Amino acid sequence: MAYYQRRGSVPPKRHTQHRDPDGTLYYEELMGAEGFSSDSSLLYHRNIPSALVDARPWQLPDQSTVPNVPLLPRHLKLPELFGELDWKAADPVTGRRLVLGNADVRISYVVAGQPSPLYRNAVGDECLYVESGSAVVESVFGPLPATPGDYVIMPRATTHRWLPVGDEPLRVYCVEANSHIVPVRRYLSRFGQLLEHAPYCERDLTGPGEPERAAGEDVEVYVKHRGAGGSGLAGTIQVVPSHPFDVVGWDGCLYPYTFNVKDFEPITGRVHQPPPVHQVFEGNNFVICNFVPRKVDYHPLAIPVPYYHSNVDSDEVMFYCGGNYEARKGSGIGQGSISLHPSGHIHGPQPGAAERSIGAESFDELAVMVDTFRPLELGPAAADCEDENYAWSWSGRGTP
Repeated sequence: MAYYQRRGSVPPKRHTQHRDPDGTLYYEELMGAEGFSSDSSLLYHRNIPSALVDARPWQLPDQSTVPNVPLLPRHLKLPELFGELDWKAADPVTGRRLVLGNADVRISYVVAGQPSPLYRNAVGDECLYVESGSAVVESVFGPLPATPGDYVIMPRATTHRWLPVGDEPLRVYCVEANSHIVPVRRYLSRFGQLLEHAPYCERDLTGPGEPERAAGEDVEVYVKHRGAGGSGLAGTIQVVPSHPFDVVGWDGCLYPYTFNVKDFEPITGRVHQPPPVHQVFEGNNFVICNFVPRKVDYHPLAIPVPYYHSNVDSDEVMFYCGGNYEARKGSGIGQGSISLHPSGHIHGPQPGAAERSIGAESFDELAVMVDTFRPLELGPAAADCEDENYAWSWSGRGTP
């Protein structure tokens, strides 16, 4: 994200001496993407950031997946994954349950009430949508409030932790990439500024507050990283001699930030607009879109709900997180549902939805969509919350 920010105390010139009031030299860390060829930030630590005193394996939550065979559209009822006792004991990192995944992206869901451990995803960036509840996401960069409707973009290898706030359960829809997650390239100037036709701008982004120091010795950090096996993932708990939240200042263009879905300005037209107008972020071989409350098509003969379409090159995942999604009425889909419409399957509105939508002036709906360009497989949580009647809902027949 080429949008310069500065927090705390940094020296006038990079890669030069920066000392505390007693004359002790701070330790400079370059956190950079794509080697030394893309966005980066410089952080100044009180302690050596690479110091370790111990390490042991971390058994990750089950990351196995199975192919979507037979090929079917799927409806997954995510709220069924967490009962009251489950969420009160779960945290927003180790409590995630994998729903869908492929070699490029993993989609999971968590309902949590406990603080997470310190955590670093060394595999890729994370885009985390806060469905409900609130939290403070503390990191080496500083605290970042996360409220309902916020996307939290967490760069790869950022040490952070989630602290739920209040008594309401924190519900988070998690998109974990094997790459970076960035704003839509067609909305950026060649220098990285969001352009006038973009549906949001830099004013809509919120970065972390001033870095805060935390105390502690022999502190555990949970690290998800590349490994062997079917998922290609592994986990390690590293023990560091002092708390990693020891940064006195940083500056640069790589850092966590939030963007609230209410600040997305929908692009509409006389006739139905295709999904790319709803795009908000992208990663390698996938995009993230959001469907927000908006005025709809104003051609006198317009049909506001989507036309039937074949996903020739992509799987489409919709997470329904607010309002009434007009095209899915009568399907059983509700708040917290996921639909998966795979490549090779023709899909579109439920029976009667097109006729009902004629004459509508606006839709009150909120959904987050992930389109992937490699087939998605079903994670272990999918079998625990699937609506087995959904695939037959267009024909009006029950499960064969």
